[in-house]
Amino acid sequence: MKKPAISSYADKTEYYFEEGCFITENWNHADDAACSIARARVPPGVHTQPHWLDGIEERYLIVQGQGLVYLEGAPAREVGQGDVVIIPAGVRQSIRNTGPADLIFYAICTPRFRPEAYQSEA
Repeated sequence: MKKPAISSYADKTEYYFEEGCFITENWNHADDAACSIARARVPPGVHTQPHWLDGIEERYLIVQGQGLVYLEGAPAREVGQGDVVIIPAGVRQSIRNTGPADLIFYAICTPRFRPEAYQSEA
């Protein structure tokens, strides 16, 4: 049985990720393989590299800014604060910041994100 826990944001470090955004891993641990949570920051004008996750479903919870999300098999959609984007495993995806400020969202993955699941055309 899992024990209650608190993961402090103050202990986290933002890093640049190859797809074109900045990531802070809020929660991603092997002993909690069911889910991971990361904060993504996309600067104004940036369009992230198209990619997909093998075997991992992803949800974006937009908390700041505006953008266009591109999902394989669907027309591009505008997104903004409070919107949730559901991305099934294996679906090609990208997002473009269309606003004047950073686009910030939480990427919630089930099961948890693993680097080997990340696939891109680059």
